[in-house]
Amino acid sequence: MEAFAAIVLVLIGYALGSAKLINEGNEALVERLGRYHRKLRPGMNFIVPLIDSIVMEDTTREQVLDIKPQNVITADNVYILVDGVIFWRINDMEKSFYRIDDIQVALANLIQVELRANLAERTFEQAIASRTEVNQALLKTVNETAADWGVQVIRVDIQSITPPESVQKSMADQNAAVIRKRAAITAAEGEQEAAIKRAQATRTSVQILSEALRTNPESKEILKYLVAQEQVEASHRLGTSNNAKVVFLNPGVNSEAYAQMVGDIGTDELVQNNNPPENGSATA
Repeated sequence: MEAFAAIVLVLIGYALGSAKLINEGNEALVERLGRYHRKLRPGMNFIVPLIDSIVMEDTTREQVLDIKPQNVITADNVYILVDGVIFWRINDMEKSFYRIDDIQVALANLIQVELRANLAERTFEQAIASRTEVNQALLKTVNETAADWGVQVIRVDIQSITPPESVQKSMADQNAAVIRKRAAITAAEGEQEAAIKRAQATRTSVQILSEALRTNPESKEILKYLVAQEQVEASHRLGTSNNAKVVFLNPGVNSEAYAQMVGDIGTDELVQNNNPPENGSATA
């Protein structure tokens, strides 16, 4: 009876020792007597105790690896500080374990070397403007090497490119100058547009006034009254101003100007009135 109980305990221990549960999204590698034997898939798996051993269990899901900030010299000799991030996953668990010692260290060093080499061929402005192009170039180059490690790099993102303080100050001054230039151009265009609209409004007003004077003779007297009233108000404003000056108006000239505005005399007659004959001679 005791022997039977011992056999049962041994079988239970064997079953427990041989059963291996692999979680979804993971895979495991099994070696038998020191040599690669097989791969364990998610779910319940059984191995031979004391003969088989699990040497690696890792995820096949997408992972994120930060690239530490590093100094890079561009083609125009500008020192910049660059950092980034890569998204990757294991496609072949066997290759990732047997062909490379530390896959994350290897990926980080590979991306750093390729990043320096890529940016060294570009100027600082090109590096800033073509960040997407740099990401795509790095992705292609890194995957060519990472494929031998059983790894796929899904995406490479350069997070920041930081130039020295002197370059940052120069960029800030340049941006400020561009903003001031745009503001000056916008203001000039606004003033030009406003002047054009004022001229158009004045022209329209003159046309309306001229038409009213031609069609309604009584409007001439109204115009004379309005002009005289405006002159009185202007004189009053000059009188109350601290910097007021005495202005003498020629009634004759004003009368002739009013007459021309309302159409009482023509332009030729106005010229004659303003230029009297010499030596007291009169025009017949």
